[in-house]
Amino acid sequence: MIKGLHHSAYRCSDSEQTRQFYEDFLGLPLVNALAIPHENNPRRANALHSFFQMADGSCLAFFEALNMPFDFKPQHDFDLHIALEVPADDLQKWLEKGEQFGIETRGIANHDFVESVYFRDPDGYVVELTARCAHHDDAMNPQKNHARSHLDTWQSFKKTLSD
Repeated sequence: MIKGLHHSAYRCSDSEQTRQFYEDFLGLPLVNALAIPHENNPRRANALHSFFQMADGSCLAFFEALNMPFDFKPQHDFDLHIALEVPADDLQKWLEKGEQFGIETRGIANHDFVESVYFRDPDGYVVELTARCAHHDDAMNPQKNHARSHLDTWQSFKKTLSD
């Protein structure tokens, strides 16, 4: 049985810049940082694995791996983004804080069941701060939202494009 998310890990180009964004800006405390020397690592790269904790105890984690190339680029939301939940009353404050910090910021976007503000971290990852709307739970209930039917319809639609 899966109990929940312990951490989700990403690459970073500079651990201190990452710390400044996730700890100083977002307020997620740095709770662990462990060096992985190249001798203990089959990839032969010196690495630092750092963890930033959320209120539920789960973490966002990052690897800065020296001598191990990685193609850092601004991500499109559809390709990769990290969505973190915040209270609805905080969205406007986050929007203003992002602008004050000079961070690439956009929003508030209404997605019907959530509203969101978006930021770009130092390595190009999109971080979405999202707040539930009143009907969020109904929208996420497969008994009410017909998720499987929508997926099946999508699969049929894709097939018509390839025929």
